[in-house]
Amino acid sequence: MICSRKQFKLFIEEYDEIPYKVLNIVTSDINYGGRVTDDKDIILIKSILKNYICPEAMEEGYLFSESGNYKQLTPGAQLNY
Repeated sequence: MICSRKQFKLFIEEYDEIPYKVLNIVTSDINYGGRVTDDKDIILIKSILKNYICPEAMEEGYLFSESGNYKQLTPGAQLNY
């Protein structure tokens, strides 16, 4: 995960627009895909990451799950654990 975060930072700083497709490919195929051998698991990883690495995820209130339990936080929001 540390590797992915460093790559995200690099890509975001280097490009004028965030290259979501590139970030998805690098993360799913290279960072995680190299460890996953089952073809169905590879499809699952790609499917899951598309919900997290997308322009919509940058919007306040974006839902990461249909239940609404996991959503994008308001910048500066207080977390209540």
